[in-house]
Formats: sequence, structure tokens, C-alpha cells
Amino acid sequence: MQTPPIFIDISPEDQALELRAYFKSLGAEITEEKSPRGIEDDLHKIIGVCDACFREGQEVEVEAVLNDIVSIMVFIPFERSENIILAFCEKLTKAPGQKLGLICLKALLLLFQSLDEQCAIRYHVYYHLILIGKQTEQVRLVFKDIETLKQQFAQCPPTSEQLQKLYRLLHEVLIASGQSEQAAKVLVELLGTYTVENASQAREDARLCIATALADPKTFLLDPLLSLKPVSFLEGQLIHDLLTIFVSENLAAYMNFYKNHKEFVMSQGLNHEKNMQKMRLLSFMQLAETNNEISFDVIQKELQISEDEVESFIIEVLKTKLVRARMNQSTRKVFITSTMHRTFGRAQWQQLRDLLHSWKANLGSVQDGMKNMATAAAAVDKNEVITYFMMKQ
Repeated sequence: MQTPPIFIDISPEDQALELRAYFKSLGAEITEEKSPRGIEDDLHKIIGVCDACFREGQEVEVEAVLNDIVSIMVFIPFERSENIILAFCEKLTKAPGQKLGLICLKALLLLFQSLDEQCAIRYHVYYHLILIGKQTEQVRLVFKDIETLKQQFAQCPPTSEQLQKLYRLLHEVLIASGQSEQAAKVLVELLGTYTVENASQAREDARLCIATALADPKTFLLDPLLSLKPVSFLEGQLIHDLLTIFVSENLAAYMNFYKNHKEFVMSQGLNHEKNMQKMRLLSFMQLAETNNEISFDVIQKELQISEDEVESFIIEVLKTKLVRARMNQSTRKVFITSTMHRTFGRAQWQQLRDLLHSWKANLGSVQDGMKNMATAAAAVDKNEVITYFMMKQ
């Protein structure tokens, strides 16, 4: 096994010479002489052969070498290092195997964290980090959530085209890693990158966003999708009709749609059985919005389930916490305490406003009551003091 070189307290130029000699010893096509064109050319040639150390069983060696390359790279001004960084990213995405892939992921993370936040090349490094995260099934080490992603690029936001490319990749990776909820949020962000002028170009992204949201078992508030411009351009198409059913209609409407468009539903990658289960939950939420109590017979009829399935269905609904209720088997009724709204429009905002005003008025009454009690208590204390001194005299 080759012993990796140790670079401590030496100049980037001397580090580059050591790296040249090291890769030459591995049989790479590189000379040991310093380039007359400067450190940038040295580093470019080193990166060109750095995959010579990508061998199974050499993980510690590879990590040391890649970190040394990064330590030289960050000393080069950004305006002269962009092509070098891109070449380095491309090399690392080609590392074979899980172990070497993880080492490359760590090295690229180190580079990303070392770059100035106003440096535009950070976007390209991050994009390649997601690619390696996909290959190693470790995207969680790179991507936490949309909010964190936005903060990371707050000083130098990517272009709309760059974001669209990144969000499409992220969606693909998150779906593959089982993070469907995050994947749905990424697609909504993707659609948000389109303007009124180019929203018509986002039809495929909009279709994918709708299909992903419908398939996600944890996504129930779907009406915000209807307000997105790219989605509105799909109005009149089957995918938009299907979304509208999930937003505001009931199970019967879905069953009728499926009866007439079975092949279309399947073509969108949607599972009919799972669609029915989701529509049953949404239909029950709709019933709960307008009824304080619901009989088992109504549930059985509206949700198209058998008498034996009613109680187990209600238990499943309560587990989701979409509806808070209690079930009475003797009266065969469900008593609703609260429910999440399927849509949250003007009427729901008005309802929330009225509720907050009511709370404010009640808090004002409590505060006034406390003040009156405090005043009365103070008056009693004062009288007791006067009485005490009069008795002393």
C-alpha cells in the first residue's frame, strides 16, 4: 500500500509538488516538475489524475489526498478557480463503491463549507453533492429541508434555471430515498420558480407535482396547488380535474372519474386502492367540517365501506390526527371535536379572524376581572391596617 503524503505547514506550491510525486508513484500520467503556468495549472493536472487513488481498501489514503487537494483549492481566488472546482466535482462523482463515494461526499462538503457564501460556484458544488448523495444513498447528509437550502444560498441565490435543475434532481433523489413529503415540498418550490411569462413552459413539472402530491399519503392540504400559475395552465386537462376532486369533492366523484379514466390514472403512476383510501379520509374530513356528529350508517354509505369496516376506519382516521373525535359504539355515532380543513380559503381566514377576536375579548374580560379583584383585595388590606392602629390606640 502506498503511504499518503503528509502536508503540514508548507506552501500550496510545495503541496502540489508532493501530490505530483505521489500520483506519479501510483502510475498516473503526470510529471513531478512544477508547471511554469503556476499553481492553477498544477492543480488542474493533479485533479485530472486524482482518480488514480480510487481503489477499494485505500479509503484512509484517499480521504487524506482529497482533503489536501481541497486545502490548496481554497487558496486560489474564485475568478481563477471555477474550472478547477468543476473538474474536481466531476471526478468525485465517478468514484466507485459506497465507501469511496462517502469519502468523496465528505471532501466535497468540506469544499462547499470552505467557499465564501457570495461565491456563485457553491451552487455547482452543491449540485454535485446531491449527485453523490444519490449514489451513496446519503442525501440526508447534504439536504435537510427547503428552508435550510434557501439560507445556504441567501448571499448568492442561483438563477431560476439553476434552481429548476437542482429541484428536479432533488425530487428524484428524495423520492428514491423514501422522503415523499420533502419531495412534494421541493416540487412546489420548483413550480414557484416560474413566472407568469414562462409558466406555460412548466406543464410537465406541474403534472409531476400534482401526481406526487396525490400519491403522498401524508399530504392532505392540496388546494394551494391550484393557486400556482403552472398548475392553472393545466385547467381543462384530466390531471387538473383529478386534483380538483382531491381538493374539494368526495369519494363518489373520484370513483366516477376512475370509472371513465382508468388508464389515465395508471399512467400517472397512481395506485387506485391508495387513491380510494386517501379520498375516504378526505371525504370524512369534509363530513366532519359540517357535522358535530356522524352516524355509522352515513359513514358506511358515503365512504363505500362495509358495516364491519366502520370502526377500524374511524380508528385509522383518529391516528392521523386530521380529525379529533370520540366514537360511541352503543349509539353508533362519531362525535367531532375538531378537524383540519381540506381547503383554507377566504371563509376559513374569516373564521380564524373571528375566533382570534373572540379570544381577545375573553382575555380582556379576564384581565378586567383580575384588576377588580386586585383593587378589592387592596381595599380590604387597607381597612384592616386602619382598624389595627385604631385598636392599638
